Amino acid sequence: GNIVSRPYINLTLQLMKDFGAKAYWTSDNQLHVEPQPYRSVPYFVESDWSAASYWYQIVSLSDNATVSLPKLYENSCQGDSKVAELFSLLGVNTVHQGDTVVLSRKPIEAQRLEYDFIDQPDLAQTFVVTCALLDIPFRFTGLQSLKIKETDRIAALIREMYKLGYVIQETDGSCLSWNGERCDRENEAIDTYEDHRMAMAFAPACLKLSDIYVNHPEVVSKSYPRYWENLQAAGFIIEEA
Repeated sequence: GNIVSRPYINLTLQLMKDFGAKAYWTSDNQLHVEPQPYRSVPYFVESDWSAASYWYQIVSLSDNATVSLPKLYENSCQGDSKVAELFSLLGVNTVHQGDTVVLSRKPIEAQRLEYDFIDQPDLAQTFVVTCALLDIPFRFTGLQSLKIKETDRIAALIREMYKLGYVIQETDGSCLSWNGERCDRENEAIDTYEDHRMAMAFAPACLKLSDIYVNHPEVVSKSYPRYWENLQAAGFIIEEA
C-alpha cells in the first residue's frame, strides 16, 4: 500500500550512507541495497526533533516563554523537524543559533489548521492537544498509522481530550477534526496507555487548564527519560500524587 512515515526511511538511508552503505530509492516504492560493508566513522548524534515538539507546545501555550534547545540542526534529516514550520502558525518563532534552536512567543497566525500528517504521525498528539487548548479548529489527515502505534492513539486522543472538555471527531480511521465542540470537563487523570507520547503531549495542558494528573508517568522513559526532570528545571511544579 501507500508508504507512511517516509522521512524515517530516508533518515535510515542517510545513516546507512554515512557509514559506508550504498542504498537508494529505485522508484517511489522500491529500495536497492548493494552488498557493501559498513565502515567505522566518528559520528555525532543529533537531538530528537520529536522530543522538541513538546517544548514548541509549551511555548505556544505560554504567554511569553523562551526556550533554548541544543544540538538540533536546521537542515535535519528528521521528518519531525517540520514541527518548526507548523508551530510558526501557532505562535512560536524559531531562531537557529549554530546548533542551538531558540524558541520564543509571537502572535498566532492560524485561525484554523489543516495538515496531512502522513510523514510526521508522531506529531499528531502534540497538535491535537495544542490546537484545542488554543481554541483553533483543526482537521488532521494521514493518521492511519496511529491505530497501530504504542496504543490506538486515535481512540486514546478522543477519550482523553473528552476528559479535558473537548469533543474530537474521527473520520475513516485516518482523520481527526475539531470545530469547537465542547463538553463538561471530567475531573479524571489522563491515562497514558503505555504510550510515552500521551504523557508528554498532555502534560503541558496545565498551562491553559488547572492541574493535570497523568497516570503512569514513567512511560516517558521510552524516548525522553528526563522529561519530567526537564519540566521541573523549566519551572513546572510536579508532584507525585
